[in-house]
Amino acid sequence: MRILGIDPGVATVGFGVIDSEGGRQRMVQYGAITTPAGMPLAARLVQIGGDLEQLIRQFQPDEMSIEELFFSKNITTGIAVAHGRGVLLYTAEKLHLPVYEYTPMQIKQAVVGYGLAEKRQVMDMTRRLLKLKAVPRPADALAIAICHARSATSLLRRKDPDVKETV
Repeated sequence: MRILGIDPGVATVGFGVIDSEGGRQRMVQYGAITTPAGMPLAARLVQIGGDLEQLIRQFQPDEMSIEELFFSKNITTGIAVAHGRGVLLYTAEKLHLPVYEYTPMQIKQAVVGYGLAEKRQVMDMTRRLLKLKAVPRPADALAIAICHARSATSLLRRKDPDVKETV
């Protein structure tokens, strides 16, 4: 399965593409969609949507995973990020790409095994799991993709008619 992980934003949208098979993940590509600071918000959103569409067409992912928004202190920044996230969700839906959303705690739990892990621990485990020589920058989107790869193989999520649910 090919997974496109997305770390939403407006100035910078992180992306990471991995292939996941048999419980192992391999990094395909990672990077960021960036928009200039002086550009009007509406123009930035158009650019983000167009660039994501290009990424989806280029890498042909089977599914997309994206981080849910977490507002801590700066609500103004959170609103702008919410606009960007909306465009990302819209673009995926427009291209019929299934989207799965994860909280920061779920991502940390899936990658490190501890939902309150520190950022450096997540980055180091991302490097280790993908067998990379150095921590990729930005790496959050790859962690989000790994989270989905690990969640997607769970028996609880499998849509296999032969798997019986137990209570």
